[in-house]
Amino acid sequence: MIARTPQTQSAQPNFRVGDERLVKLTPSAAQKVSALLTKQGRPKGVLRVAVVGGGCSGLQYKMDLQDNPANRDILVESGGVRVVVDPKSALYVTGSELDYLDTLDGGFKVKNPNAATSCSCGESFSA
Repeated sequence: MIARTPQTQSAQPNFRVGDERLVKLTPSAAQKVSALLTKQGRPKGVLRVAVVGGGCSGLQYKMDLQDNPANRDILVESGGVRVVVDPKSALYVTGSELDYLDTLDGGFKVKNPNAATSCSCGESFSA
């Protein structure tokens, strides 16, 4: 009897590489994301930018720090930070700029040329 080992699929995700025309980080946003990744113990990690349903205007941004890109993601390097966007979210964020304001009402802000309207809090938008 011959023992066969099952073929394993590559553990590496299948992603595409994009450029800053998809999403760009300002220097202050890149510095903050880099500091957060380092603080979490994943200096080689990625920032995931996604668009999900919800918020007062219908769509809202969701950002998360992760270890690696997932399958089908688009990977962009901006300001020394690796940013990933899933293909569906890419339709809504193309051309966007992510900024970070270190003020009382600051935090991460998205400047999105595709947003037709946005709510007063700046957390949601419609396209």
